[in-house]
Amino acid sequence: MENNRIYIGVIADDFTGASDAASFLKEGRLSTVLCSGIPASSYTAEAVVIALKTRSIPAGEAVRESLAAARYLKEIGAEQIYFKYCSTFDSVPEGNIGPVADTLMEYLKVPYTLLCPSLPANGRTVREGHLYVDGIPLHESHMRHHPLNPMWDDRIPELMRRQSRYPVYLNDTEDHAGRRYYVPDYVTEEDGERIAEQYGHLPLLTGGSGLIKHLAQLHSTGQQDTAETAAKPGRAVLLAGSCSIMTRKQIRTYTESGKTAVQLKAEELLAGKQTNASLCREMDQAGEEILFYSSDSPDNIANYNIPKGTDLSALFEDVMQKLAIHAQKTGRTRIITAGGETSGAVTDSLGYRIFRIGQSIAPGCRSWCRGKIIPYGWC
Repeated sequence: MENNRIYIGVIADDFTGASDAASFLKEGRLSTVLCSGIPASSYTAEAVVIALKTRSIPAGEAVRESLAAARYLKEIGAEQIYFKYCSTFDSVPEGNIGPVADTLMEYLKVPYTLLCPSLPANGRTVREGHLYVDGIPLHESHMRHHPLNPMWDDRIPELMRRQSRYPVYLNDTEDHAGRRYYVPDYVTEEDGERIAEQYGHLPLLTGGSGLIKHLAQLHSTGQQDTAETAAKPGRAVLLAGSCSIMTRKQIRTYTESGKTAVQLKAEELLAGKQTNASLCREMDQAGEEILFYSSDSPDNIANYNIPKGTDLSALFEDVMQKLAIHAQKTGRTRIITAGGETSGAVTDSLGYRIFRIGQSIAPGCRSWCRGKIIPYGWC
């Protein structure tokens, strides 16, 4: 596909969010490149997605990294910047969405932008400024028990009031002065099409991945991207760190099918009963595929008998990284990850930085991707 224009540059706050956004861009028929972090050089594509790890870090660090990503995207010619965050808005008072969005508005010198966390395909919708999960107000849904970002409110204006320097309005039918945000109703795919047509010209937009496909379709020529559209076969290792209800359901389905699965247990890792060597041996003894998972329920996590102050995320990510490296060295050609922090840690450990996005699979399991070290490898 010959095109030197970069229509959309996406800044995503974690790796799985970035791959979700990239897959929607691909579905919207834009050639798409996903970069793990800010790359050292430019890449030719109609859309460029930068995956950061800013979802849960201190706000000041998230602002600095996001601003650096925006500068890179503008330097390589991105015509529009899209700040992509989770469709459940990570609604904690000290969240990073407000500070990052404020800074991007100021950097791009725009008077206003949108807050569009909706993803109707996954049951995330916005009506009159309230965010719903499968029709249930966010703070009453299962997301209120999220282990890293417990959801405490469904009112987007109220969430932003704690985070942002600028006011939030539910519509733009009245005159408002100064920098500001609008929260349009976004319940159906038709709403997404309408929002894209009405606001697709803005230099900055923010939201979940739902709006991205409709933005892509505004620019698409209708031509099919010529990138490969089939993943490589071979032995697999599955690495799951996500504690979402959906991931835990998938793990139950997997284990109940009789396939090989190993749970990483914090107490045993800290006591040396589970070691990198013992886990790698289990991988070597497995057949075509094996699942390693640290995913657990919030109640179980709260009852772990571990030293106070233990960084569970860092503990599990380190093990996942070593398992991924061993899988690659021993000839496993498919590495499947679940969880934004896990996916970012795994791809970083393998040295993958640039990805061409393949076919979309399903919402929440968006696509396969081909990752580039030098030469190409698979992720």
